[in-house]
Amino acid sequence: MIYLIAIFSTTNQQNIMPNLANDPNRKSWINVPENSDFPIQNIPYGVFLTKEDVITIGTRIGDCAIDMGALQQLGYFDGIELTDDMFMQDTLNDFISDGKKTWRLVRSRLGDLFDSENPLLRDNAEHREIVIFKMEDIEMQLPVLIGDYTDFYSSKEHATNVGKMFRDPENALLPNWLHIPVGYHGRSSTIVPSGIPVHRPMGQTLPNGETSPVFGPSRLVDFELETAFITTDVNVMGENILISEAEDYIFGMVLLNDWSARDIQKWEYVPLGPFLAKNFASSISPWIVTMDALEPFKTKGPKQEPTPLPYLQQKGKHAFDINLEVYIKPENVEASLVSKSNFKYMYWSMSQQLTHHTSNGCRVNSGDMMGSGTISGPTEDSFGSMLELTWGGKNPITLNDGTERKFINDNDTVIIKGYCQNSSMRIGFGEVSSKLLPPFVRK
Repeated sequence: MIYLIAIFSTTNQQNIMPNLANDPNRKSWINVPENSDFPIQNIPYGVFLTKEDVITIGTRIGDCAIDMGALQQLGYFDGIELTDDMFMQDTLNDFISDGKKTWRLVRSRLGDLFDSENPLLRDNAEHREIVIFKMEDIEMQLPVLIGDYTDFYSSKEHATNVGKMFRDPENALLPNWLHIPVGYHGRSSTIVPSGIPVHRPMGQTLPNGETSPVFGPSRLVDFELETAFITTDVNVMGENILISEAEDYIFGMVLLNDWSARDIQKWEYVPLGPFLAKNFASSISPWIVTMDALEPFKTKGPKQEPTPLPYLQQKGKHAFDINLEVYIKPENVEASLVSKSNFKYMYWSMSQQLTHHTSNGCRVNSGDMMGSGTISGPTEDSFGSMLELTWGGKNPITLNDGTERKFINDNDTVIIKGYCQNSSMRIGFGEVSSKLLPPFVRK
């Protein structure tokens, strides 16, 4: 390992080394297909299960998954201060707890290790056989143990649309909405990775024209186009964090489909907000894309009027230009694109959400997940839910096979994709894909 240590001996002397892994000219000795979400400039983190039933932490380049636990055992992270089993665990929580300096050192090491010019692993066939897997030979897991999950409501377009439908069209936004990032506490127990099907929920609804509720399957199951960010340990109980520091506590982002049952929601949400209509299933993409990888795609968010209170004020670029697409795929039929949106439309930024979350002293821990809220854009084809796309079911959308949808049917698969692209590179999240099954039947 002399070659490896020589390369990195100077980097450990810095508090936080430069973000070198984003070099757009870098190529990998692993083949990366054209328009892949996972070039060497991405280096996301996830957890996967091998055919030998070994769970490991890993990263991905092109269509290959890389076993970081094996890399650590073989000495490829020598010189970086890590616990002996850091990447031989079944969650990323401990790694995330180590903070930004460690994240950047590891990501830079991986970038150099898989650089086309570095022969260290490239020319070691025995080690390559141990470390590299084809994506079809592994099974992705939840990347973190999610202790707490908060879902925000931070798209002005979405909140306005819902306000028009559910409340007063002339006063669609409630008075607090332009002053605080509104959110609610979700359930982490039903967050699942892409590929895991979900069941149509049962619940109470109030049929139109009736005065008494009924119990049965939700008739209005919806997707919600969201992203989510994963935090490191942010604070101790009672401590609030500064807006200027918030981004340092965000490890990375995933795609999120926060399934919703609109008929259950309409009956239950007054006076305390979302409950069973939102917590029956939330699906996330399995690879966490780091904030370092997303840095080149920072952009300015919408103008905030009125100006937020001082603790939420920030200048500069704090939004991210992430293209988002939603597809509905009926069984045995090709998928239909139903929405194209962008994360940059979000009114409240992730750092504002996290700052507000801790402003009362609420503790935020490593592996906690914060949902963006439904991401809707300014045009009808950029709305982030069927509720908006069909305007409450009044205007059904037609899929490629000629069938219509007001909401999601049993055996439909909802697929959300997300990627950033500029003139020099593309960084993506892959997808979160999940099938809606009929209600669960006890055997």
